[in-house]
Amino acid sequence: MKRIFIDGSAGTTGLRIQERLNKRTDLDVFVLPEENRKDPMCRRQAIAESDLAFLCLPDDAARESAALAEGSGTVLIDTSTAHRTQEGWAYGFPELSEKHFQAVQSSDRIASPGCHASGFIALVYPLIKSGLLKRDAALSCFSLTGYSGGGKKMIVQYEATDRDPLLHAPRQYGLTQIHKHLKEMTVQTGVAVPPVFCPVVGDFYSGMQVTVPLHREQLNGANLADVKNALKAAYSGSIVFYQDCAQEGFLNACSLSNKDSMAVTVYGNDERMILCATYDNLGKGASGAAIECMNIRLGLAPESGLDL
Repeated sequence: MKRIFIDGSAGTTGLRIQERLNKRTDLDVFVLPEENRKDPMCRRQAIAESDLAFLCLPDDAARESAALAEGSGTVLIDTSTAHRTQEGWAYGFPELSEKHFQAVQSSDRIASPGCHASGFIALVYPLIKSGLLKRDAALSCFSLTGYSGGGKKMIVQYEATDRDPLLHAPRQYGLTQIHKHLKEMTVQTGVAVPPVFCPVVGDFYSGMQVTVPLHREQLNGANLADVKNALKAAYSGSIVFYQDCAQEGFLNACSLSNKDSMAVTVYGNDERMILCATYDNLGKGASGAAIECMNIRLGLAPESGLDL
């Protein structure tokens, strides 16, 4: 039985990973007691005694844990931003290509994707790879997320009985265009310039919808059918797949809430179209993606223990 350590189990992602893995009988899952969870020596020992460790920490603490793991032989899956574009770390989105799957399968250092970034990359990567989308296209990305994506502090704000009435309305953030996911979105897709990124948090717990608008001029002679066929060809599994999630002309960001899957689709016409990814910010956007990577690295079926 593989021994799994969760370093940083007090945060939203760590708590959800622990909750999910505690239901499994094929893994030995443990966390440090509260009094030891920030002690570097205790963390070093816990990592060394594990087959695989999840790093569910702020960026600097994740880098510290990666340093503590040196020489241990323990597989690390980092859910922070720290290593998503770092050389020597496999990018944990195995559906992107066979190369990505094999990297997750064989690497001892795996960076789990960011929530917003997952949708953008899922939509743009196959179009860049196939040559349908120009690498130098000036893209934009609109992303709507549930408030759980903001962590414990934001969850408390939204669920307080005396909360600010303004929280009922969607709130756009990342206004300076230096959001931490932008580097990941640019590097992992291969686009020449970062997209204009418009993240919005809404008054719902979990769920995510990422939209990338396209004009014909941004494509290399492709039409709507070409883009649709490219996305269908790229994703035909049980975790990421092509599916129209619209109902009566509306696309709901909560369609796959509490699931670990992702649906991609395209709407519009040959002149103007929108690429859409629908998933759960805590599922394929966070803990579900990390668990999927763990399954693959341990030689298990990717969907083991996932809610699909």
